[in-house]
Amino acid sequence: MIWWTLAAGALIGWASSGFAEYGLILGAIFGAPMGFWLQNVARTETDRIISRRLASLYLPEAGLTSYERDTQPEPARPSDAGAVAATPLSVPPEPAIAMAAADKPNAQSDFGKPLEIDAASARSSRDPGRPSLPEELAQQAIGWLLGGNTIVRAGLVVLFIGLAFLARLVANSGLFPIEARLATVGAAGAALLAVGYWKRLERPDFGLHLQGAGVAVLYLTVFAAARIFEVMPPGVAFAFMILFAALGAALAVLQNSQTMALASFLGGFAVPFLLGGKAETPSGLFTYITVLNAAIMGIAWKKSWRPLNLLGFAATFLLAGLWGFGAYEDRHFWICEAFLAVSIAIYLGTALLYAHNTPGKLGNFADSTLLFGTAIAGFGLQAGLVHDQPYASAWSAVVFGAVYLAVATWAFRRRNQGMGLLSESLLAIGVGFVTMAIPLALEVKWTSAAWALEGAGALWVGARQARWMPRAFGLVLQVFAAVIALQQLQPNVAAVPLINQGFIGPLLIGLPLMFAAWLLRRTLPHSGSRWANAWQPAERSLEKPWFMAGFAFACLAIVQEVTRSLPAAEAGDYDLPVLEARTALFCALILILALMVLADWFGRKRNWAVASWTGRVSLLLIGWFFLMSLTMGRYVVELPDLACWIIAFALHYRMLFRADTNPEIAAPRWNGFIHAAGVMGLTVMLADALFYLIDQADLWNSSWAGVVFLIAGVAVLMGLTRWAGPAAKSERALAMGWPHNVHSRAYWWRAAAPLAVVLYFGALFGTVLAQGITDPLPYIPLLNPVDLSIALVLVSLALWRQMLQGADPQPKGSAPFTGNLALAAGALLAFVWINTIWVRTAHHLLGADWNLFETGQSQVVLTGFSILWTLLAMGLMLLGQRRLQRLPWLAGAALLVVVVAKLVFVDMSSIEGFARIVAFIGVGVLMLLIGYFVPLPPRSKEAEA
Repeated sequence: MIWWTLAAGALIGWASSGFAEYGLILGAIFGAPMGFWLQNVARTETDRIISRRLASLYLPEAGLTSYERDTQPEPARPSDAGAVAATPLSVPPEPAIAMAAADKPNAQSDFGKPLEIDAASARSSRDPGRPSLPEELAQQAIGWLLGGNTIVRAGLVVLFIGLAFLARLVANSGLFPIEARLATVGAAGAALLAVGYWKRLERPDFGLHLQGAGVAVLYLTVFAAARIFEVMPPGVAFAFMILFAALGAALAVLQNSQTMALASFLGGFAVPFLLGGKAETPSGLFTYITVLNAAIMGIAWKKSWRPLNLLGFAATFLLAGLWGFGAYEDRHFWICEAFLAVSIAIYLGTALLYAHNTPGKLGNFADSTLLFGTAIAGFGLQAGLVHDQPYASAWSAVVFGAVYLAVATWAFRRRNQGMGLLSESLLAIGVGFVTMAIPLALEVKWTSAAWALEGAGALWVGARQARWMPRAFGLVLQVFAAVIALQQLQPNVAAVPLINQGFIGPLLIGLPLMFAAWLLRRTLPHSGSRWANAWQPAERSLEKPWFMAGFAFACLAIVQEVTRSLPAAEAGDYDLPVLEARTALFCALILILALMVLADWFGRKRNWAVASWTGRVSLLLIGWFFLMSLTMGRYVVELPDLACWIIAFALHYRMLFRADTNPEIAAPRWNGFIHAAGVMGLTVMLADALFYLIDQADLWNSSWAGVVFLIAGVAVLMGLTRWAGPAAKSERALAMGWPHNVHSRAYWWRAAAPLAVVLYFGALFGTVLAQGITDPLPYIPLLNPVDLSIALVLVSLALWRQMLQGADPQPKGSAPFTGNLALAAGALLAFVWINTIWVRTAHHLLGADWNLFETGQSQVVLTGFSILWTLLAMGLMLLGQRRLQRLPWLAGAALLVVVVAKLVFVDMSSIEGFARIVAFIGVGVLMLLIGYFVPLPPRSKEAEA
């Protein structure tokens, strides 16, 4: 129903507005809530009727009117079998019984016991299902319309918008004198106000809505008369606005109606939006807004109506910001300054009044949105006003800070009156403004360091005084410091080592961050307030990211120092790097790893687990620097690179060993992953060392270069099988020492399994794509780099699979490697390899073209395939016959069928002459031999059973 009324409302609005887009939108907006309301009414009425009818079948008098009781037919008696058989329902639904029992409390069941039915369960059984997403969004969008009298609220919105449009239309048409038009609109507002006040006791909700709409219309009338049409003197308009503001506030307070206040002030703030207008100065607009704000503050003196406070705050700064972006000029400066100062004072005072009037269990509440929002929005507008004046923003921040610190001092003196949270909030804002003066008055490059240090100090003070607000403020300050430091990061150009901005700057960010992490390593005390309890879990979780961020800045300082350049001797010259790029790379790697070792030592000394986390990323660091060395054209076996890599891995495995042997700080799963990843990294480095040999021998254009990764992978897999394979039996792993006693499975399973998969598919694609160029050696089938590497892959995979089958216990997920699937995959690789041996042999020795698309058209190759497949079929069938296994024999027979089909459908049309003869004769002879010497083996007794 919602969608039908939405569509109908949109069409009606569209047609009524002369097919304008705004009519379509307004019609849809008012059609959706109407459909929702009608849908709820229909559901309620339907449930009521159905429940009464169902209840009448089982509890005849429940919930029926006197007329319905008189007209109800007499129910069938249990003794009447025909009546019982004719009864359409044998068990009443739960909602019907529940409603009937609710209407008739003393109802008896068929067994003579009172019906005990939970009303809550009855209501839950009648609740409709969860609404769809469009319905849920529509409910949220129009929720305020459904809070009370929906029709009244929707009608008031329509009426108010209509009056606004009417005022504009009448004003533009010139039908009546402007005074008469405005008087008519004002009279309509007064009538709404009078009727609403008249009905305040009989219909409170209705009356309050009418009063709010009436006050809003009166606002509209006075504002239009004074600022748009200029038929009312400013002094008179000002007096009327004060009167209407006081009237709305008085009515709201007297009737204790927040709804009245919201409706009244919403209309008042909507006037500038609806009517607009231009003026030489913003004094009229600012005076009007100030009057409204003063009224809101007056209400805040007696009432804790937070929505009203937020409405005034948001509307004030929104209107001021929109006007400033669109019409501000330098000549408006002092007017805007005065308005901004008054507005900030009003809403700061409103926040104080709200805290004074809103007690709680742990002290008076503080409206953080109003406190921090006023400060942020106010200073943002102030910064926009003075942005072109030197040091004006810094002095503005100092003034803001002084004001908030002064108010915080006042609040601290009333901490025993419940103003503790308010005073802490004001203190944080004041210190924040004073801190903000630093980047506005000093050089930006030192701002981040000052903020980071000040944030660490605020955190330390908050920890000592058990106050969460300063601690949160200090952490936020450090976040801003880190962001600014990264934004201002530049290449380090300095003549003096270490004592320079490039090195000290990141260090002054990293050390305070790590100090903050040290303070956060344990739960810090707090006041026990609701906000403090909510902040505590978040604060406790910041220890690890804070330390890692601080450590990252310390590493950044090292990188900045090793990449330092000397200033150019003359203008126009390039800066001279202190260290060569390769030397700087390895210096940074060794120094950062040494810093990780130092942090790891400190973490174990102080039992601080997060300090040892740096060792977990040491392998990632080594991999990153290895990639950077590759971009420089370096190989791991070159000197001094090899020495640096040995030192790097020694430091890495030293930290890994300490992590595995420390039960308090060890992370077994993460460390196992690092062990396995280290194997993959060493495999890549071994391949890089082999590439160095390829480069020295200038074999890049041969197949020797193409099998490097396969050779390196085979060497590592064979090494894992031989070195870590014995640890696959758990009882032997404990006696083999580190790392087998803690992470043996990381080597023979977690590292070996992905390596085996890579080797398999690498061999599969390699044997298909490799041409087999063996220069400067001649090509010999089987004795060439491609065939030898594929054979080594098959052997290494078979040995590793054999080791995996003997593992105790079997690792999870190993079934595909130890079962028949692995045998089938190996057979596929062997079959493809044997076929490509023939293709490469035909290319090198028989002159066949090497092209994936043309090889299949070669008569020599196709003929060889027929004979080769027949020989393979013969071998499989012979194997089955010798071992008395039918499966290999049947597999060979199936391959033989494929050969025959190929002869008929491919060779018959593609091969001609001698090649065709050889194919058919060769296959035929072989088939005869198979039929004679290799019969089908008999079924085994076990199979027959």
